[in-house]
Amino acid sequence: MRGLTTYVLMPLTIIGALNWGLIGIFGFDLVAFIFGPASIASSIVYSIIGIAALVWVIWMFIDKPGKEK
Repeated sequence: MRGLTTYVLMPLTIIGALNWGLIGIFGFDLVAFIFGPASIASSIVYSIIGIAALVWVIWMFIDKPGKEK
């Protein structure tokens, strides 16, 4: 699961965080700009990023450093 976390979940979560930063600071939604506002493609991208963030947060609570396996 470490590879999934490092190479998939973390980058997707960072992309989502950067998009929210752009929205908060400049009022610019990069995902909507690329895929179109309220399009199916942008909804899919938002969903994938949201699921990735949720899985990553859950995984952080499960996989604690120093935990014996």
